[in-house]
Amino acid sequence: MSKIEIPDHTIFVCDGSKCGKYSKEIRKVFKEKIKENHLKAEVLLVKMDCSDNCDYAPVVCFQPENAWHGEVTEKKAEKFFGKYILGE
Repeated sequence: MSKIEIPDHTIFVCDGSKCGKYSKEIRKVFKEKIKENHLKAEVLLVKMDCSDNCDYAPVVCFQPENAWHGEVTEKKAEKFFGKYILGE
């Protein structure tokens, strides 16, 4: 059996029908932040199916903090990355 390495953090970005209209730009922000901070091994970015929170689109979840945020903009994505991933 192969052991799967679990990253320290996982960022889930909803890609449902409503969130998906905005999620590409938000995922791009996270990808750039992961790359510029050399965190590819520590942070997993996941595009998830509908989280059933369409009234708050776009929705992002940070694990292991279990922090869910709605109405996420590119600017908020940068702020949340600093808070949850970099500990700023």
